[in-house]
Amino acid sequence: MKHNLVLSGLEKRYGDFVALHETNLDIKAGEFVTLLGPSGSGKTTILMSIAGFVAPSSGRILLDGQDVTGLPPERRNFGVVFQGYALFPHLTVHDNVGFPLRARGIRGDQARPKIEAALDMAQLGAFAKRFPRQLSGGQQQRVALARSLVFGPELLLLDEPLSALDRSLRKDFQSEFKAIHRKVGTTFIYVTHDQEEALTMSDRIVILDKGRILQSAPPSELYERPATEFVAGFLGKSNFLRGRITRRADGLAELDAVDLASWASVGRQTMLGAGDHAVAALRPEKIRLHRTEPSGDACSARGRVTELTYLGASVEVTLAVGETRLTATIGAGAIALAEGDEIVASWAPDAAILVEPKQAAA
Repeated sequence: MKHNLVLSGLEKRYGDFVALHETNLDIKAGEFVTLLGPSGSGKTTILMSIAGFVAPSSGRILLDGQDVTGLPPERRNFGVVFQGYALFPHLTVHDNVGFPLRARGIRGDQARPKIEAALDMAQLGAFAKRFPRQLSGGQQQRVALARSLVFGPELLLLDEPLSALDRSLRKDFQSEFKAIHRKVGTTFIYVTHDQEEALTMSDRIVILDKGRILQSAPPSELYERPATEFVAGFLGKSNFLRGRITRRADGLAELDAVDLASWASVGRQTMLGAGDHAVAALRPEKIRLHRTEPSGDACSARGRVTELTYLGASVEVTLAVGETRLTATIGAGAIALAEGDEIVASWAPDAAILVEPKQAAA
């Protein structure tokens, strides 16, 4: 059975310090929701409050309308996967996976098919008789995941479970987590500070900073239409164009920015008008580079190449446009460039997005 989770006015204080400001969040049954933010943003406080390991100072946690705020962790029937796996070194893989069932009084023939199904789901059938010390880090992670799902939890809470794995293994696990989520249909609530993990796996990403939710949306919407300067800078890279709006037209704002002029999509900043100061976020991959002035109605600026960073399939190009620095990401081999080259950067009128300035967001 799938379950809806609601955080209503959840807040956590430690004396005068507010770790989590009043937070409201609805998580739909079967969603894969990622809490993303820097250290100290409040994401782990939310997860541990849901798990029952942290008692909120105020607010409620509702599961299908039932208040579970005061329930101890063992009565919530939630699965939890920690960073350190927390496997029992003296138990085999089979017995580690079966431990939650034994704790619930499920043993013998009643437990066996559940354990076997969990082992198969995590591709661990061949390792059932091994001990944790005989497994790789990735295999231990699978054991922790199988153990957290074997009893059919109402929610699965994952606290940076891939942080101890190397980069290539983490990428493999991102695909595995998505596949397992689709297969079991359980609601996943995942905590990470890794933007790539969040973008790859999530149905929805919740961006936090300083104990507040700044934006909650599907990955594509969050990336393409960030609401704040913090979100645009934290989730991927952005150039920030700062200036004054000179006019509005057809959902766009003309921005007289330092060293260049640009159009920007108004987005959420509907109240800004002519004369107002504004900030626009422009993703590096939205910028095209040319040897000569491009034709058409695209925004453009002439600058000098100051740095080239080879990234394999792409090249990151840093341009000096007066005192302003622009970063563009282009395909490797798309245009031959060298440091010092004079070049023209262009972008579509709606490529830049007006965002709430960082100081206001905080």
